[in-house]
Amino acid sequence: MKFSPTLQSIGALQLLLAAVLLIPLLISLIYGESDTPAILAAIGIAVLIGGPLWWFNRQSRNLQFRDTVLIVTLGWFSICLVGCLPFVLHGSIPSLTDAFFEVMSGLTTSGSTILDDIEALPHGLLFWRSMTHFLGGMGMIGLYLLIFSYVGSGNLQMYRIESAPGQGGTGDKMLPNVRLTMKWLWGIYLLLNGVCAILLWFGGLSWFDAVCHAFSAVATGGYSTLNASAGGFGSAYVEWILCLFMFLGGMNFVLHYQALKGNWQSLAKSTELKAYLMICFVLGVGVSGLLWLNGTNSNLLDALRYGFFQVLSLLTTTGYSTTDYELWPQAAQMLLFFCLFIGACSGSTTSGIRIVHLVLLIRFLERLLHRMARPHAVQSILIDGKPVEMSVVNGVLGFIVLQMHAVVIGGVFLSILSPEMDWWSGLNMMMASLWNIGPAFGDVGPTENYAHVSDAGTWFLSLMMLAGRLDIITVLILFSPAFWKSHR
Repeated sequence: MKFSPTLQSIGALQLLLAAVLLIPLLISLIYGESDTPAILAAIGIAVLIGGPLWWFNRQSRNLQFRDTVLIVTLGWFSICLVGCLPFVLHGSIPSLTDAFFEVMSGLTTSGSTILDDIEALPHGLLFWRSMTHFLGGMGMIGLYLLIFSYVGSGNLQMYRIESAPGQGGTGDKMLPNVRLTMKWLWGIYLLLNGVCAILLWFGGLSWFDAVCHAFSAVATGGYSTLNASAGGFGSAYVEWILCLFMFLGGMNFVLHYQALKGNWQSLAKSTELKAYLMICFVLGVGVSGLLWLNGTNSNLLDALRYGFFQVLSLLTTTGYSTTDYELWPQAAQMLLFFCLFIGACSGSTTSGIRIVHLVLLIRFLERLLHRMARPHAVQSILIDGKPVEMSVVNGVLGFIVLQMHAVVIGGVFLSILSPEMDWWSGLNMMMASLWNIGPAFGDVGPTENYAHVSDAGTWFLSLMMLAGRLDIITVLILFSPAFWKSHR
């Protein structure tokens, strides 16, 4: 097996990392704080690693499937490893384990943190922390494909393996050309981030806070510049703007593309979008109604504000919080817990099980019941008015079963690595990591963090966040002997 194509791409990714680190370096220089040497050193390390890897392997361009899997998985791992060095070298997160977790959480848009005092970070590192959401929302591999067009036959495979926005849950794709697709995706993504930042700035946020929260809202990541998360601003306007852009980030980016093209009929036909709207409305009204009826929020507008914000935050796997929802009525907490199992749309910046997969599951069960009542009847499973092949349906069912088993097995394994942890917290940590949610319930509720997890448990959760971002099958395939024997 030749590793030259993999090494070349990892080298290019390191050079790309060095380039994007120039932005937080500029922020650090503007504010004149103590993080400048640490960011500058990390840039130097990225160049020293990436330069030779790219230069001495630059002639290797023929990628096989095995190469693309290794590029995506090892590429993400290497970016996190070097990307966490500014925190380690500065001393704000002296532990490599914790710093790696923080950056992995940012790039996978999980939003989990080990920091007790976020506001103590200097502005350069605080911006880099938020910027990891911006980069991870669309995917570092996607940016790589946009810039390094020579990658050749493996570009479509890498795009699919990274589970980047713009892909449908039933195998459809946005445009036939991957590089053209990435141009449109990044254009839409930048537009959403820009509009969100401007609207937040209009709401009284500083340009720094506005940009950082735009990064995390559109990428559905959840990092904030405040210890109290988005609730620290105490502004209903800011929270509703964040709600809007969390919702838009949770939409399939194919639909954003169709809307910009003026093809509104595609939105009207979208089965997943209809289900997304219905789920947001029903759960938002349900939680808000419970808050109002139980007296948690006596003002109906406040109940709607807090209820819809938290539903959208968890449903889109963003992980913002405006209050401690573990103090809410039990029924409201159950509805929020249900959000963890849904996720938002396929082809979005979110992770999790995703709505289209649950729609397929429900329609499969409907078809099963229909065939039991009428054995000879022929009934297709339809999405967007089109029949879905049973191979796709079977793949989705297998995906859902695998996800559920992974959560339980991973929760047990995490309890072994961190014996002081109760099973409920371990299960929630596993869901929050594998589905890139961030906060959940128990010891990782809205007012808690992951600082208490053992080093072994922290590395395990970092791996689970990566598995959730790339699709767990991509990580599992690395442990298959057949994968290493394959020549195609």
